[in-house]
Amino acid sequence: MVLPTPLPPKYPPSTPQVLAALSTAEIALSKSELQEAIGLNDRKHFTKEILKPLLENGLLEMTIPDKPRSSKQKYRITERGKEFMA
Repeated sequence: MVLPTPLPPKYPPSTPQVLAALSTAEIALSKSELQEAIGLNDRKHFTKEILKPLLENGLLEMTIPDKPRSSKQKYRITERGKEFMA
């Protein structure tokens, strides 16, 4: 399977944080839980450099896609993300 849009070269998919985010998201986690699980403190950096590229490339998905800013929003790995990790 070919990924339609690669992750930005600035942040290659093999970085420890990206791999940790994907492996941690086997169960649905909130943004703060996911951020804490991979050991990053800066919320802005986490959102811009980790979470957003993973969502844009279909490796993570929102549990409530119709309400991206919901306080109950959680993120989980997609089938594509699982294939990427394999």
